[in-house]
Amino acid sequence: MTAIQMSAEILRDISIIAEDENLLKRAVKYLRKLVAEKETDSTLLSKEDFFARVDEAREQIKRGEGIEMLPNETLDEFLERIG
Repeated sequence: MTAIQMSAEILRDISIIAEDENLLKRAVKYLRKLVAEKETDSTLLSKEDFFARVDEAREQIKRGEGIEMLPNETLDEFLERIG
């Protein structure tokens, strides 16, 4: 499902919820909780930060500083080796 499709679905649902004050209050409470989680989650990156990290990784690879998984190496083995 694309972001546009999800937005359209949310707007349809909100139009239904808006007719019931109790449901609307619950929706607002939940949305505030989601926003608070996003603001406090240190693992979330902005789009700009994410692509900056990708660009930096590409530059490291060009400089020969990249780390590759070995053939037939499991992810656990790879992480142990680089950790």
